[in-house]
Amino acid sequence: MPTVALDKTDLKMLAALQLNGRLSNVELAEKVALSPSPCLRRLKQLEESGVIRQYVALLDPARIGLGLHAFVRVKLEKRGGSSLKGFIEAVQGWSEVVNCYAMTGEMDYLLQVYFEDLEHFSRFVMDQLLQQPGVEDVKSSFVLKDFKQTTALPLNQIGV
Repeated sequence: MPTVALDKTDLKMLAALQLNGRLSNVELAEKVALSPSPCLRRLKQLEESGVIRQYVALLDPARIGLGLHAFVRVKLEKRGGSSLKGFIEAVQGWSEVVNCYAMTGEMDYLLQVYFEDLEHFSRFVMDQLLQQPGVEDVKSSFVLKDFKQTTALPLNQIGV
């Protein structure tokens, strides 16, 4: 996928929206020193080009009963692509998995997961993850405390 050329105004818009995706066009225009019409045109271009993928509400996991946050490393058997395809399809259906990354190194995949409690985690691992064909090894780490958590991408390093 090609990189989209961004200027300083685009970067200011993106930085403002990463902090508050609910800004009105008028508020956004004020923050980036544009009038509303050009601001709206730029915003539409950023959306249409795929730079802005979507707008979401970020929930507090603990406040909705998902107090156990973990990272699960998964190693698959190296026997053909059918177990790989099946694993990727299965991950798509597991609501506990909020992110899944193919990784270099010792393990093949890193899953970021949320659970109600240790019992919920245990059921997930025993009844779903380990039952998936091709899963050879699973290692888990539990989050003890969040020191930094953001969805904002670093824009200040992007040269204009």
